[in-house]
Amino acid sequence: MKIFIIIVLLLASTNLYAQKPKPAKPTGFVKFKVPKLTTSLGSFKDTMYIAPQMADSMIGLVLKVTDAKNVVYSISSYQFLYKKIVTTEDEKTGKTSKTSSIKSSLFKTSPLPNLWLNAVRENLTAGEEFFFFAVTVKDPQGRLMYAPDLKLILK
Repeated sequence: MKIFIIIVLLLASTNLYAQKPKPAKPTGFVKFKVPKLTTSLGSFKDTMYIAPQMADSMIGLVLKVTDAKNVVYSISSYQFLYKKIVTTEDEKTGKTSKTSSIKSSLFKTSPLPNLWLNAVRENLTAGEEFFFFAVTVKDPQGRLMYAPDLKLILK
């Protein structure tokens, strides 16, 4: 009887060890070389000075990100900041002075929505700025990456 109990215990314990699954190999991060990207709006790239009349026509264009081989990357999201020159009045003295006001938002489509286009085109003056930043794009394999910022200053 003792031999029977020992055999049953041995068989039971070997089954416990036989049931353990092998640990799966982790799928690690695959390194790739990020290409040099360029952000453009029409023919404008990097930081540029433009006339207010030109800004009026080009602000409605599509924001585009390409690499050196002219591969177009799809935009996942970007932030747009509009620095507007406004006039304020000192309540005590009644004197007016120029200052700036900032409007900014996150967008997932390009060009900008009509509401924003109308607000920007309302009264363009020298010294105002358009700033496209935190531009994230997807390559054809679906990998996310940041693209360079684009800043346009009205002269």
